[in-house]
Order: sequence, then C-alpha cells, then structure tokens
Amino acid sequence: MPIPRFVARANRAATNKLTMPFAGRLPGFGIVLHRGRRSGRPHRTPINIFREPGGHGYVAALTYGTGTDWLKNVIAAGGCDLVVRGERVHVTDPRIVHDPARTAVPAPVRPLLGLAGVNDFLHLSAERR
Repeated sequence: MPIPRFVARANRAATNKLTMPFAGRLPGFGIVLHRGRRSGRPHRTPINIFREPGGHGYVAALTYGTGTDWLKNVIAAGGCDLVVRGERVHVTDPRIVHDPARTAVPAPVRPLLGLAGVNDFLHLSAERR
C-alpha cells in the first residue's frame, strides 16, 4: 500500500518546498516538470527517480500510488521534462509497471520502498539528442 494521501498533501504544503532546491541534484531524486491537464499551468514536483538498468531511460517510484496529479499530467502529455543531477532531460513513452520485486531501482533502495509498500513505478524513455 502506497503512502497515504494525507501525507502527500502535507508534503505538497511543506516538504516539497524544502526539498525543491536540492531535489534536482541529489542521487535518487529529481524534479518532474509538467503542465496541468486542464489549467495548462506549469508545475514542478520533486520525486524519487533512478536511471533504468541499461541507461536508456528513468524509473520513478510511485510512492503515493497511481492517482497523483503529476502522474496523470505526464501520462496525458505523453512525457515531460526531468531535472536530474542538475541536467534537464526530455522523456517520453510513460508506462506504469507493477513490480513487487522492485527490480528497476538500485538494490539498496528496494527494502526502503518495500517498507513503504511501493510496488508501482513509472518508466520513461529518454529522448536521444
């Protein structure tokens, strides 16, 4: 079971503002840049994200499940931009993958995500430039 929604609301109000300055630079974190489906307004959301094994894309841990606004926005748009380790990357082909073994994330992270009940991940393909 993913982290409860009330925690997500609290994070949006406080924690996200505190983590935003460094989320785009630290390993295991990134910022997803997306637009609202209805409003068209730009949004920035800090997330847990990792390079896919093989390095052809990224995997985001869906710590709040599959019903978050940022995820719906990315899927509706068919992609987004990420800020990962200080670089902006355009990603496409968003795919939600249910993976209880958490095979696409680094081994040290798997037990932590398991404790949080995270079994769903967003896979994104990096666009070649």
